[in-house]
Amino acid sequence: MSQFKQDVPQRPVDGPASPLAAAIREQEHDTLRMVRRALETRSAALAFQPVVTAGQSDRCAFHEGLIRLFDETGRVIPARDFIETVETHEMGRMIDTLALEMGLCALQEAPAMRLSINMSARSIGYPGWMETLRRGLRADDTVAERLILEITESSAIQMPEIVTSFMRDLQRWGIAFALDDFGAGYTAFRYLREFHFDILKIDGQFVRGIAGNADNQVLMEALLSIAKHFDMVSVAESVETAAEAEFLERIGLDCLQGYYFGAPMLRPDWLQGSVRVSA
Repeated sequence: MSQFKQDVPQRPVDGPASPLAAAIREQEHDTLRMVRRALETRSAALAFQPVVTAGQSDRCAFHEGLIRLFDETGRVIPARDFIETVETHEMGRMIDTLALEMGLCALQEAPAMRLSINMSARSIGYPGWMETLRRGLRADDTVAERLILEITESSAIQMPEIVTSFMRDLQRWGIAFALDDFGAGYTAFRYLREFHFDILKIDGQFVRGIAGNADNQVLMEALLSIAKHFDMVSVAESVETAAEAEFLERIGLDCLQGYYFGAPMLRPDWLQGSVRVSA
């Protein structure tokens, strides 16, 4: 038996993790620690970016409220730097809840504003999120018709039946829904008939350089035709140049959003006691 054991190839002992893997784990650990601290201390704010009516850049259709966290030094941390890390954690649900709370407060403070707030489909059924919504609606009966909830395409497709039921219930209250980052490559088009989104936000990858990009022009017109077929307001994201804006207006987009029309702003001057801060 001892000879047999010696003849059997032994499984090599795992060596140390690669420097890259160790660095990735350390970065994720640091991100989670930063997010946890920000949530505990409520070191967060919304940055407001305008979504304008196509051809009428001085007319704001609504604002999108983008969550920002602050690290220990007060540095502004945009969602793209932490949202993927926390998406599957409860902290992701807590971020959605905090963003909703701040958005509802902004709607109460600015009675003429419409505002969209991002949420993950994973937050559907999270008790804190739903209680925050109910509390905000009780405080101001005009909030529901001025609130838009944005759900990303990738998030919605993970649980289409749950998202559909959730949307149906809240739309009865007057809340609108936007399908965010449309065209990013996840949606099974058959679900569009069931979702009943009010707004279709077309992913910025189809917008960049569109004035001189024939491929993006064809794809944008196809995505726009989908929005029109399903009676959804169309929004082009990441508009950064006059040429992009002019082309999108010409083919019939309803609304445009991007740095060409305004960067996300913390404490914009139309909120009380505000100071303009770029975020």
